[in-house]
Amino acid sequence: MKDNLYVYYDEEGDFLEFNVGDYKGGYFKDVEEGISEWIDEKTGKVTGFAILSFKKRLGASNGHKFKLPMKLEIIPA
Repeated sequence: MKDNLYVYYDEEGDFLEFNVGDYKGGYFKDVEEGISEWIDEKTGKVTGFAILSFKKRLGASNGHKFKLPMKLEIIPA
């Protein structure tokens, strides 16, 4: 099954989230501090993840260039 990849970024909160397919019932499970997986409650599979302090983790505040939103096209092999 092929689904779209959705990307959401909140610049004020510095929060990045990825999700495959439409949002369905589920919950976040912490992987480590500030990083969580989105678990589909029906299948138990990971369908997305979220990262708090995204730019800080990238080092973007230390002079690295970083710009969101971005355009992304994924072409299946």
